[in-house]
Formats: sequence, C-alpha cells, structure tokens
Amino acid sequence: MSQAKPLDPASMAEFYGAELRRRREEAGLSQSGLGELVFCSGAYVGQMEVAARRPQLDLSERIDAVLEAEGFFRRLCAAILKASQFPSYFAAAAEMEQRSLTACDFAPMITPGVLQTPAYTRALVQSVRPRIDAEEVERRVEARQVRARSLLRESAGPELWFILHEAVLRVAVGGSQVMREQLEHLTEVARTDQAVVQIMPFSGARVNPLMYGTIKVMTFAEEPPVVYTETAFAGQLIEDPAVVVSYSRSYDRARADALSPEASLDFVDRLLEEDYTL
Repeated sequence: MSQAKPLDPASMAEFYGAELRRRREEAGLSQSGLGELVFCSGAYVGQMEVAARRPQLDLSERIDAVLEAEGFFRRLCAAILKASQFPSYFAAAAEMEQRSLTACDFAPMITPGVLQTPAYTRALVQSVRPRIDAEEVERRVEARQVRARSLLRESAGPELWFILHEAVLRVAVGGSQVMREQLEHLTEVARTDQAVVQIMPFSGARVNPLMYGTIKVMTFAEEPPVVYTETAFAGQLIEDPAVVVSYSRSYDRARADALSPEASLDFVDRLLEEDYTL
C-alpha cells in the first residue's frame, strides 16, 4: 500500500481563501463587513482570501459562526496548521516572519531559534520533551535550520535584531561544548550584516516587562506590526494595536539598556575565554 502524500499547507491555505471569499460574497458581506463581525480588519480578511496570511483557529471559529459554515473553516485551519513543519501555535508567526521587514527578538533565557546550532536545538528539544523519539527530534532540528537559513539571507531577508539577556549565555543547554559552539556561532552571525545582536548584562540593566518571556516584534511593508510571544509549550500572536505599541516601547527601552553591538561581541568573547575554554 502506497504511503499517502503529505498535505501541502500552501495549497490548503489557497483553498481556505477561495472558500472564504465565495461564502463571504454569498452572504453579501464586504471584507471590512466580515472583519467587523469576526473582530479583525478587512485587510486581514483580504490577505487570507489570497493566502497571504494563514488563518488562526480562534478566528476560523468566529468565521464559521458568522458564515454558518458548521465548523468548515476551523477544521480546514486545523489541517493547515497540522501539516506545517512548525508547531501549530507557531505556524502563522513563522509565515509572517518570512515576509516581514523587521523581526526583533528579545530572549530572557534561551537562544532564539534562528540563532541556534543543531546541537543546541537537539539538547533543548530533548530537555523539554524527554520522551520524544529521535526521528521527531531530528525533524525539529532540521526545520529550525531551514528557517534560519531562509531568514539569515544577507540581502533579501528581513532586518533581524536580537536582544539576549546574559542568562541566555549562562544557562548551559547541552553542556559546555554545546554552549561553546553556540556562542561561537552567535558571534559569527553578529559579525556579519545578517543580524544585530545586543547583550543585556545582569549588571546595569533595568527591569523590563519583556523579561516575562520570549517575544518577537515584526513590522511589514503594507500590514500593521504584530507581536509573537512564546513559552515552552504555547505561543500567541498579538495584533491589538495598543498592546503591540506597549511591547514596541519596551523593546526600545531594552535596546537602550543593552550593550552596544560592538560591546556585546566583546562581552561574548570574554565569556568564551573565561567560562567555556576547552
């Protein structure tokens, strides 16, 4: 018996968009009209209809209710998220990250995925999910590396900015050898034009609201900015303008409190010499 061909999330997103447009027009609603009823912008509805934005489960549930679709859009959205190479809670944010103009991360404890080495990712996944099988671990490692290669493009990718709390450099994920390789990779990226890296040291930095968890602020050419927050087992995409502004202001304060990019490189180099010598 031949193995079933994996579902294509992009094709399903296009089908979702076509059905959304058809049913919206049958209901006599404009994009803005439907957006008002499901608590999103008309532009967002339009982006879903042309598969420029992947749907989210809670929004799909509201669309089902308004268009009397009997769970059609929620089921299709769940299939799209399940077919993604990323966890369902991160799939929409990963798609948005690829077309962003800027993607600015704050990490209080763990190295952001885009900057992780394969060994670091492997150790991290195994520590968070100790019963996961080896094949799934490697699938997650490869997915993260593919995402990193796509984003760390010197010309075509988004402008990347990372603020890392000193704790990120101190928590020994995978042991000293893994951490040494991780910090060396971090400095390699920081010395290119691919990303800006700043370190927020234990001493001298003020308490910042961003320290509560990992966050990413993204801006776009023709869309409003969004924020993505994440814990070990869940993530949330935030589009409320007032909340996004609060996160953006906190990120600006973190930039001011962190070491300059040049001083940050010196800081990591000293740490490699003092704490991660072979």
